[in-house]
Amino acid sequence: MRVLRLAHEVDLEGFRAAARAALAAGARPEEVRFIVGGQDDLFAAPDGVAEAPRAPPAPAVRAPRRFVDLVDQAGRHRDPARFDLLYRALWRLRGEPGLMEIASDPLVRRLDGMARAARRDRHKMTAFVRFREQADEEGPRYLAWFEPEHFVEEWAAPFFVDRFAAMRFAILTPRVSILWARGELAFGPGARRADAPAADAFSGAWDAYYRAIFNPARLSPKAMLREMPKKYWRDLPETRQAPALIAGARARQEAMLAAPPQPPPAGAARIVARFEASRTETPASDELEALGRAARDCRRCPLGGCATQTVFGEGPREARAILVGEQPGDREDLAGRPFVGPAGGVLEAALRRVGLPREALYLTNAVKHFKHEPRGKRRLHKTPNAGEIDVCRWWLERELALVAAPVVVAMGASALRGVAGPAFAGATLADLRGRTFDLGGRALIVTVHPSFLLRLPDAAARAREPDRFAADLARAADIARAAPEATRRGASDEECAGPGRGAGSRPAPPGREPIRDGALARAGGDA
Repeated sequence: MRVLRLAHEVDLEGFRAAARAALAAGARPEEVRFIVGGQDDLFAAPDGVAEAPRAPPAPAVRAPRRFVDLVDQAGRHRDPARFDLLYRALWRLRGEPGLMEIASDPLVRRLDGMARAARRDRHKMTAFVRFREQADEEGPRYLAWFEPEHFVEEWAAPFFVDRFAAMRFAILTPRVSILWARGELAFGPGARRADAPAADAFSGAWDAYYRAIFNPARLSPKAMLREMPKKYWRDLPETRQAPALIAGARARQEAMLAAPPQPPPAGAARIVARFEASRTETPASDELEALGRAARDCRRCPLGGCATQTVFGEGPREARAILVGEQPGDREDLAGRPFVGPAGGVLEAALRRVGLPREALYLTNAVKHFKHEPRGKRRLHKTPNAGEIDVCRWWLERELALVAAPVVVAMGASALRGVAGPAFAGATLADLRGRTFDLGGRALIVTVHPSFLLRLPDAAARAREPDRFAADLARAADIARAAPEATRRGASDEECAGPGRGAGSRPAPPGREPIRDGALARAGGDA
């Protein structure tokens, strides 16, 4: 029996080196046993325990990516047999290269379950850690206590560093302490629950937040306990009031049902009224400007409260084409103009190739506010969901009605939803590229968002995709040049309203496919 001792519970590098050496020596799984740290092996001979080698004595063993990920995840499970099971899978991969794809195999199923449990435990740690503020000679510091089921502390640490980079904090667990201060991450010895501070003054804010988001009409105690088991409650200040909120949910639900209907929020009604008044009080040439002014105060969805400002469309009222993107990015949010960031540079380069000057186009987005997630000092883009796109479609429809252009280019899936609603739900961009659709008398062309070209993974795609993107814009340029003068001057609100609002009342022009809500071929997930 070859017994190999790893340095600690998550010594994954030590396991990889030891597994490579054992595999190179032809050691069968039943001849190898891994133990951790000071763990004793009752079946080992007095001199039969060896330290795992720190570097592989043999060339690296090729293994599929899925197995590499499995080592990183299942290797953090608390099961003492985890490394023995991983070595058994590695041994079998030599003769069964497709083993990891056989979900019904007992060994694969067991390792997958261990990896899933470790991922869930890491998620619970990122969701349920609550810091308490203290002060010392260096200023405020934040401490938290958490008891993970598995060995996920080192795995979860980068999440907290990214999210709370400006704080000095420590997360105490029974096995190890995570320490972040002055830009350095360190790990210390484990702690006791008594070492963590009691509730601080901010705990009351958690109470207010939990009461605000608690919806008695959607209460499901089973689902609640499945997501937030009671073992975490003693470390979550907001759960102190959970029993009372659950007990009073039925009465609150009945009170909600008995209450008279509420009018729309005053802010949203005021914005709509202001715009409708501006349309009758201003000349046609000023309607776009009035629409943009009305959109500055829009709070029809929560994104308005998170962005720096509304980024409305810009361009002439009689444009050669309308280009619709997803949403403003970080630079657009700060500048207040669409397509001035990196994606805008890609777009302008493609427009120059096909002879479409930016000043002749109307550029806008399906969503007018920057949706993002703070990550330290950075703001990372987050894709708007269907509900946010549909709410903001109120503004986009009016832009389409006011701007005269023979062709609309929807750049990306979010833009397509904003322009056409759910008519294309279920179709991928790959299904739609190369086709021309009828959008109430004007052409609709579908292509990728220019930011897609910034994220291409390989050299072949980086060489191919800019040409495809330019070809899509060239089709729009050809349609714009061939459009009759009457089409360029504009269309009525009914003609520009999009699918389901008058667009399908007459046949599509030759060479264009009609759009019918829900009638398009559905070929899988959104692109």
